[in-house]
Amino acid sequence: MAPPILAQKDKKLFADLLSQYENRQLSKGRKTADQILKKYPEHGETMCMKGLILVHLGQRDEGINLVKEGMRKDLSSHICWHVWALIQKSEHKYEDALKSYIQALKFDKDNFNILRDTAVLQTQTRQFEGLVETRHNLLRLRPYNRHHWVGLAVAYQLNGNLDEAKQVLEHIEGFLRNIGTSNVEFSELLMYHVRILEDMGDFQSAVDMLESHDRAKGGSVLDRMASTEMKARLLAKLKESDADDEKKTAWTERADAAWRWLLSQNADGYEYYKGFLANQGIDLANVTDENREKALEMLRDYSNVQFATAPRRLALHVATGQEFQDLIKPYLTNGLTKGIPSLFADLKPLYKDSVKRQIIEDIVEELRATFATSTGDSVQPTTYLWALYLLAQHHSYLGRHKQALEILDIAIVHTPTLPELYMTRARALKRAGDPHGAARAMNDARLLDGQDRFINTKTGKYLLRAGMVNEADAIFSKFTRGGAPAGADLEEMQAMHYLVEQGDSYRRAGKLNLALKKYYVIQKVFESFREDQYEFHQYSVRKTILNVYTEMLKWEDNVRSHPGFIHAAVATVQIWVALYDDATLGPSLQPPETTGSDVSSKKAINKAKKAARKGQPEADGANSKKATAIQPEDRGLEPPRPRDDDPEGLKLVLAEDPLERADKYLTGLSELVPQNMDICFAIYDVAIRRKKYLQAVRMLTRAHSLDSEHPGLHSRIAHLRNTVSSLPEPIPVPVGPILAESIASLLPAEVSLELFNSQYLQKHSSSPMAIVAHAKVAQILKAPQDEVDSILFTVLKEPVQLDHEAAFAVLSYLKEMKSPRAEEFRIACNDRFELSTLFRSDEEIAALQKSFTESGESSADGEALETVI
Repeated sequence: MAPPILAQKDKKLFADLLSQYENRQLSKGRKTADQILKKYPEHGETMCMKGLILVHLGQRDEGINLVKEGMRKDLSSHICWHVWALIQKSEHKYEDALKSYIQALKFDKDNFNILRDTAVLQTQTRQFEGLVETRHNLLRLRPYNRHHWVGLAVAYQLNGNLDEAKQVLEHIEGFLRNIGTSNVEFSELLMYHVRILEDMGDFQSAVDMLESHDRAKGGSVLDRMASTEMKARLLAKLKESDADDEKKTAWTERADAAWRWLLSQNADGYEYYKGFLANQGIDLANVTDENREKALEMLRDYSNVQFATAPRRLALHVATGQEFQDLIKPYLTNGLTKGIPSLFADLKPLYKDSVKRQIIEDIVEELRATFATSTGDSVQPTTYLWALYLLAQHHSYLGRHKQALEILDIAIVHTPTLPELYMTRARALKRAGDPHGAARAMNDARLLDGQDRFINTKTGKYLLRAGMVNEADAIFSKFTRGGAPAGADLEEMQAMHYLVEQGDSYRRAGKLNLALKKYYVIQKVFESFREDQYEFHQYSVRKTILNVYTEMLKWEDNVRSHPGFIHAAVATVQIWVALYDDATLGPSLQPPETTGSDVSSKKAINKAKKAARKGQPEADGANSKKATAIQPEDRGLEPPRPRDDDPEGLKLVLAEDPLERADKYLTGLSELVPQNMDICFAIYDVAIRRKKYLQAVRMLTRAHSLDSEHPGLHSRIAHLRNTVSSLPEPIPVPVGPILAESIASLLPAEVSLELFNSQYLQKHSSSPMAIVAHAKVAQILKAPQDEVDSILFTVLKEPVQLDHEAAFAVLSYLKEMKSPRAEEFRIACNDRFELSTLFRSDEEIAALQKSFTESGESSADGEALETVI
C-alpha cells in the first residue's frame, strides 16, 4: 500500500516538525507529529519522527517501536531510514547503521547530512572503498569547502590510493598558496603531504618539499622540530637507495646537520642519538669492534653538555672492558651522591651483559665499603644509604633474595623513614614468593607517606596479589569518588592495573564467577576505545590534524594487542574451558541456598545491587519527583546504561554455551598477535572442543614455528593426536587427509605417543615445566594416578632447576587432578622455599591475612589522607 500524500498545508506542518526536531523543541515537535498523525495515522515519516522524539524524551521502547512501525508503512522514504540509522548509531551498531544510511541514499542520493554521516561510519567500520565514493559525492555538492578536499585526500590514503591523494593535496595547496605563513592548519596539511610522499617512496620530493617550506627560510611549516625529524629520517632512507657515492655523501652531511640541530634543542633525546650515530653507519643495537671507538668519540662530544645524561648513559651501552669500568664508576658515584631512586632502573638494560653486570656489582660493593667508613663532610650519610638501596635492588633482580633482604634490613636501621626501602623490600619478597609479606612491606611504605597516590596504588595491587580484595578496595577508596564503591569508580576510570589484578585475585581464590565479571569489564574498556574514535573522524579532518589522526586509526586497529587485553582473553578462555570440561564447576560456585531453578543467591545479588547504587539518588518517592523535575527535556539518543542483574556472575558461569563465548572473546586475535603462544594455545583449547580440527592443528603448527620445544605445545600435540585417533569414525575428505598430513608434520605417524613423550623428557630432564607436560601426556595415555604423581614428584630431585613459580604450577596441577599426594608435595615445597608463603596451609594463609587486617592503619595515616580527599 502506497504511503499517504500530505496536503500542502500538512507538508508545511511536517517541515515545521523537522525544524522543531533540529532545534530540539521536542515537546512542540511531539504535538506537531500528533497533529499530523490525527489526520494521517498511516504516515510513516511522521511516525518515525515522533518515535525519534520519544526516544529523546526518555520513552525509548515506545519510540523505537513507533519508528519500526513507521518504517513498515514507508520503506521507500529516506527520512525513515535516516531515523532508524540514528537510533542504531546511538546503540553503537555501526555496521547496521551504515546499511541503513546506504538505504537512505538510494532514495535521496544528494542528501548532504546523510552523506556526511555515511562517510564517518565508513571510516569507523574501515570500509574505505565506499568512503572514497562518498567523499567524492560530498565534494561534488560542496566543491568550494576545502575540508571536503582534505577528506577526499584522507579517504584515498586510507584506501591505499596514494597517487590520487597526492594529486588532491597538490590541488588544495594550489588554491591555498596565498593563505600566509602562520596558518597552523596549512602547516599540518603540508606535513601530511610530506608523509604521503614518504609512504609513496618518493623521498627526494618529500625532502625538497620540507626544505621549500622550512620555517627558518620563511616557509609555512611551523613545527620545526617535527619537520627536522622527518627530514633527517627521509635523508637516511635516501642513503639506502642506489644513488652514486657523491649524492650519498651530500645526504649524509645534510642529515648530520639535522641531527646536530635536534640535539642542540634536546641533548637528552635518545632517539636523536640513535639517528645521529646511524647516519654514520653505527647501529646502537649492534655495535661492532670496528665502529665502537668512533661511537664513543661522537658521544663524548655531547657528554659535557650541562644536565644531559643521555650521551653518558649511551656510552655505557657502547663501551666494554676497561673503558666501561672507567665510565661506570663516575656515573654510579654521581647517581648515588645525588640520591637518584631510579638509578637501578636506568642501569638494568646493561645487565644483559654478564661482564658488565659483575663490574657494576664490584664497583657498588667498593663504593659501599668506602662510604660506610667515610667521616666528615666528604661524603653525605645519604650516599651510603643509596648505595645500600642500589645493591639490594641488584641482588633482588638476580634472584638473591636473602642477600637483598639482609642489605635492606641494614638500610632500614640506617634510615627507617625512607619509603623506597620498604617498597624494594616488598618487591624482593614478591620475587621470593611471599605475596603476604610483600603486601605488608608495601603497606609500611604507604604509612610513611599516606598522600602518595603511587604508593597507595602499589599497596592495593600487592594486596590483591595476596588475595585480600576487601583490604585492597579500602586502600583504593581513599582516592576514588566519595560515596561510591572503589570498584565501581575504578571501572569507570578504566584502571587496567586494578581490573587485571582483581580478576586474577578472584581466579586464584577459585571465585571464577567474579573473575569472569572483571575480565569482561576489560573487554568493555577496549570496546569503549573503539567507540571513542567516532567523534574524531569528522573533527580531525575539519581541524586538519591528519598525521596524528591516521596514526590514531592504526593504533585503534591494533589496540586489542595490548598485554592487558591478551592476558584477560587467555584467562577468560581458560575459565570457560574449565567450566565446559567440568559441568559441576558452575553449580558448585552457587551460594549454599541456591536450589533448582534459582540460579543465584538473591540475598547476595541484592547486596551487590545496593552497593552499586550507593551514592546515587533514590528512585522512589519525593526523590524520584525531584530528580524528574531537574532532568532536561532532551535525554539524547544514547540508551541508558543497563542495570547489571548478575553482579556476582552467578548466572554467567551457568551459561549453556561456554565454548561459543570463549571463541567470541578470541575473535581476530590470531591475526592481531600471530606471535603469541598463549593465544595459539587458547584458540586450540576452544577449537578442539568445538571439533574444529583444522583450526586446532593450524594453531599448533603456528606455535611449533615459534617454539617447537614449548611444554604447552608438547602436551597439546599429544592431545590432538589422541583425540583424532579416538574418533568413532574417520573424518571424511577433504578435511580428513589434510588434517592427517598436518598432524604428521608435527608428530610423524610412525612415532608412538609413548616414544614421543619419553624422548621429550630425556631432552628436557632439568625443566620442571617439561616434566609437567610429560605428566599431562601420561595422563592422556591413561597412566595410573600413582605413576603420574611419581612423575611430578621428580621435580624435587636433582638436576631439576625448580623455582617457587614452577613448584606452585606443579602443586596446582596435583590439586586439579585431586591427587592424594598434593598435601605431601605442598609440605615438601614449604620446607624447600623458606621465604615463600605460597605453600602454607589454608589455615596459615588465613592467619596471615587476618593479622594484616587486625593490624589496621596508623592514625597518622588517616590524618594525612584527610588533607587530600
